[in-house]
Amino acid sequence: MPEVMNQSVREQTDVPRPSPEGELVFRRWLHNLNDEFTRHTGYDRRSEIVRDELHMLFLGKPHGGRTNTTLVTDLPLNVLMESFDARNAVLTAEMEEDIDRNRFYPIKPLILFWRSFDLSALGLNLWLGCRFRGMLGQHIFASMGRRVRFKRGVTFTFGYNLSIEDDAIIEPNTHLDDRQPLTIPSGTYPSSKR
Repeated sequence: MPEVMNQSVREQTDVPRPSPEGELVFRRWLHNLNDEFTRHTGYDRRSEIVRDELHMLFLGKPHGGRTNTTLVTDLPLNVLMESFDARNAVLTAEMEEDIDRNRFYPIKPLILFWRSFDLSALGLNLWLGCRFRGMLGQHIFASMGRRVRFKRGVTFTFGYNLSIEDDAIIEPNTHLDDRQPLTIPSGTYPSSKR
């Protein structure tokens, strides 16, 4: 029996992880975001938080307010910066007739953040990405169990109709159609493969 326990501990410590410094920075960032999204549940404030985070992640500098839109040479940068704000983006779900806008708009900035993260180089970091998506999922979905992992490229229709039970792993590039309430059972591995 002790050999089995030692094997289990060794397997757990062999799991790739970031450096201690990197892990500390990642955890602090996720903790801060979770606190912000817990404290601020409104559409406008969440849009500002996400805009500011995307601005830092993609451009490496704080958002500085409105830009000079009269310079033609700055228009591409202005388009990028305005696209970080959920209030300037139209997501596919908004085109659905059966959308509940009162439930969708408070989570729309978080969905934009999820998808933008996945399309960036940060989305390639499996350790950070699973934790980032899991943290956002707690604020987006109707309910979410423990030890749920979302791999890169997971999408869903609305988010607010989705319940995910413990230990589910959602494989890369899977779409979860939650136009009607959808529950992902405990321990399942939905994927896009047919």
